[in-house]
Amino acid sequence: MTTAADAATRPAAFRHRPRTLVHPGPFNPVRIRSMCSPRSRHIRLALQPGATLYDALVAPLAALGIESASTTLLGGAFAHLDYCVAPPDPSQAAVIAYTRPIPAGAAWMVFGNATLGKGLDGAPLVHCHAAIRTDAGTVRGGHVIPSTSRVGDRPIPVLVTSLDGFELRVAHDPETNIALLQPQAPITAGAFHG
Repeated sequence: MTTAADAATRPAAFRHRPRTLVHPGPFNPVRIRSMCSPRSRHIRLALQPGATLYDALVAPLAALGIESASTTLLGGAFAHLDYCVAPPDPSQAAVIAYTRPIPAGAAWMVFGNATLGKGLDGAPLVHCHAAIRTDAGTVRGGHVIPSTSRVGDRPIPVLVTSLDGFELRVAHDPETNIALLQPQAPITAGAFHG
């Protein structure tokens, strides 16, 4: 039997159990939905100074005809960065509930991954996870808010892999009870999708 005194003498890494998330909806045995792209393009992009993360990714990729992509942000300075985290939903209605945006101010993105897809309204959507360091030296991680996070005074390098042949679109996921980017066959022009 482990006593409180025994637990207190263990290294911090062994004192806490990792969190367990319980999905509120019906179990889906298909854990990862995937589609194969018959082709893709690999592009090196530079996020332009002063632009929001959203504009710096969406505009140049749209000019290349890319609507869905996986990107790796190789690190760089943001003049301003907002992020949020996704703790378990206290109401248990969904698996997580995003926090309100947390202003990090001027920050250095150590590393990030952003996915480009389409939102429920069909408009471009950027979903970005990153590790950041604030001006105070605090390291944080979470979901970067692309529309309010602004690139600093130097371009930030990004590696892009286009996902040609299918789309990433936001759709409701019954198991987690949240909207998720999911691979789907492209909607052709003039097709009914209501």
